[in-house]
Formats: sequence, structure tokens, C-alpha cells
Amino acid sequence: MGSKLCNCNIVLGVTGGIAAYKAVDLASKLTAAGAKVRCVMTANACKFIGPKSFEAVTGNEVFTSMWDTPKGYDIEHIDLAEIADIVVVAPATANIIAKAAAGICDDLLSTTLCTCWNKKVLIAPAMNTNMWNNPAVQKNVEAIKSMGLKTVGPESGRLACGTEGVGRMAEPTQIIEAIENLLTSHE
Repeated sequence: MGSKLCNCNIVLGVTGGIAAYKAVDLASKLTAAGAKVRCVMTANACKFIGPKSFEAVTGNEVFTSMWDTPKGYDIEHIDLAEIADIVVVAPATANIIAKAAAGICDDLLSTTLCTCWNKKVLIAPAMNTNMWNNPAVQKNVEAIKSMGLKTVGPESGRLACGTEGVGRMAEPTQIIEAIENLLTSHE
């Protein structure tokens, strides 16, 4: 695992879903494999888990807003896009998938995704089964796939709401495997 990810620059987007706790494990595993992980968290993600958790496992500053004073005069969403070998969004809510499909740029993560249209992007959806099966969500998933973004999951199982069904975020090991495959593909 480590050799494929060693010195790889990964921008990890984290959105506001209960699966955000799995993203900390993902960030830790990626860092342990030698990747340089920079996290971008939405405001809602910060309500589920704190940026300090990601800073602790990656050793890097976490980006939460376009409006923070940047170091130097870097424009964060442009800088993040330029350094990224791959952008991974885990968990990816219906909201961020819709924003990506429509090109909406109203926070740092959605703006970074819009800037990364020519990069490798992997989306790991996570949401309630009824949300996942919503025709609008499925239309948005198809739209991002048609733009070249790749997906991993969601999986079937017990959801945070207590129901069983499709909507669980793929496990970190599955996401890492998908990252490695995407990085070594010539698409």
C-alpha cells in the first residue's frame, strides 16, 4: 500500500455526515502509507468532528473556509487544486454531489472541486438510503461520473438512522484501494 501512495499529494474533502468519523481513519491510513494529506472540511463537517482530529493524524493544517487569512497570499482553492495528485471527498453528502454536478461554488470544498475539473477526483457517497435512491441524487451522481469524477460505494448495511440499506460510506481500506487504482490508471 505505502509504495503507491508515498509522496502522493491528496486533498481530502470532508462533508457534514455522520461518516466523517471514518474520514479521520482514512486520513490516518493515507498518512501512514506516505501520502501528504491536506484536509478541507465544510462547516457542517466541523459540527460532526473537529479539525484538530485531522491535524493530529496528518500533521497538516486543516482548511475550513475561503475567508481565513491565507499564509503568504495564496488563494487556497487554487493552491489546493494545483498541489493535488488526487482529490477525495469522503464522506460525500447529497449536497456536495449536487454542488459538483451543477458547478456551484459556495464554500471552500465546492470551489476546490470546481477548480479540480482536470484532476483525478474520487467521491465516496454516504447518506440515508432514501436520499441515495432519490432520482435527483442519482441524476447528480450520473452527472459527476459523466464529467470524469469516479465514485466508490456507497455500501449496504446498517445506517446511522438505524435502518438497513444502501448508503454507508465505503470503508477506508476500500477507498484507499480505489485511490491507488485511480492513481495508476491512465484515464
